[in-house]
Amino acid sequence: MTSLARKLRTFDYFTLAFGTMVGAGWLIVMGDWLSRGGPLGAILGFGIGGAALAPIGYVYGRLVMAIPDAASEIAYTQRVFSPNVSFAVGWMMILAYLPVCPWEAVAVGKILAYIFPALDTTPLYTVAGIPVYLPHLLIGLALTGLITFLNYRGIRESSTLQNWMTAGLLGLFVVFALSGLTRGSVRNFTPAFSHSGAWGGLVSVVLVLQIVPYFMTGFESVSKCSEESREGFRSIGFFRAIMLALGSGVIFYTAVIAVVAYVAPWSSLAHESFATAVAFERAFRTRWIVDLILVAALLSLVKIFNGNFIAATRLLFAMCRRGLIDARIGGVHAAHRTPFVAVSLVGFVTVAAVFLGEAILIPVTEVGSLAAAIGWLGTCAAYYSMKPAPRERLIALAGIAVSFALALMKFLPIVPGHFTVYEYSALALWCTAGVALKKRKALGIRD
Repeated sequence: MTSLARKLRTFDYFTLAFGTMVGAGWLIVMGDWLSRGGPLGAILGFGIGGAALAPIGYVYGRLVMAIPDAASEIAYTQRVFSPNVSFAVGWMMILAYLPVCPWEAVAVGKILAYIFPALDTTPLYTVAGIPVYLPHLLIGLALTGLITFLNYRGIRESSTLQNWMTAGLLGLFVVFALSGLTRGSVRNFTPAFSHSGAWGGLVSVVLVLQIVPYFMTGFESVSKCSEESREGFRSIGFFRAIMLALGSGVIFYTAVIAVVAYVAPWSSLAHESFATAVAFERAFRTRWIVDLILVAALLSLVKIFNGNFIAATRLLFAMCRRGLIDARIGGVHAAHRTPFVAVSLVGFVTVAAVFLGEAILIPVTEVGSLAAAIGWLGTCAAYYSMKPAPRERLIALAGIAVSFALALMKFLPIVPGHFTVYEYSALALWCTAGVALKKRKALGIRD
């Protein structure tokens, strides 16, 4: 049996984890973050959420060191739970990664149209009242084709792209963040929270905290590529990459929120499509800083697309290899040593979803948050059930509590920002598809 190519180093795993976690949301939906929590609410939401995810990151780091398997959550839960549980956890984790691919393919057209307004022409149709423009569609399809081709060719090619895009984003971020400190005022932070009243601060933080799992999903993608480490790789590198990416992600998100709120009054940005760019344009009254931010966002967009594409294809490949769904999807290319069937399938699904346009952006955030929380819950529960040392069990228990709380928030009607009929419908469709695939596989085995 042909195995996956072994090419990755610790730095590659870091850029995969950080790149899968930090995308273009800090530009495209910054207005949504500010309207949810205000500047302090958003900063606290990401800070508290990131700190709360530390036990989960720790558990993943320990498990991937002990079980370097592309199946990751599936492999961990299968050690202690039934196959049905491991299938459910794996299927939900695919939902955490897969929708991000069309999200970014759609977002690239939205960002480029901000630079070149002429791209907002030739509307083809509308989805949920939002027009889908031909240039946007073509750009999204072209990017999807490029990412699919690189992943088909090999992990080294896709990893090199990830490294360059991550380095470019961080470099440009330092430039525009330091520039922002020369303008603005702390007075722009007022009011600190989006909601007033006795519980206003708490509500503001909770509204942001709910979406943190979606924007912080990615640190665990290291486990999906654990079989592709280079010869002689030390397993501690997995752990270091996960924890470094998690910490870097928290710093990045909180810093960019603080800088945006510093350079312009946040209340005037809450309903802007590109609040980050608008804030800097108003503060500097020049275009160069805006173009710099947009280039950084494009680099970030490409790397998160690529990172989630890698994670989704590896997890799908691993499910098929384990016989949980059609084994034909688990094929490995003889020359490139990539899961080429899974790569092709994810590319096809992404192309189909791109036709839905911008209407998919915010709802995907909500459903993806729940999917990630369920995957993390299964992983932490599995580690706890493996009965490690008492200290390790306490960390796993903390991960269980955090994951369960993040998932529960989406279901409780008393919690602001809970699921609406649209999110429930999307979740039901995904679960139905999983049950159908599993039953079809079971029938095939009996035949």
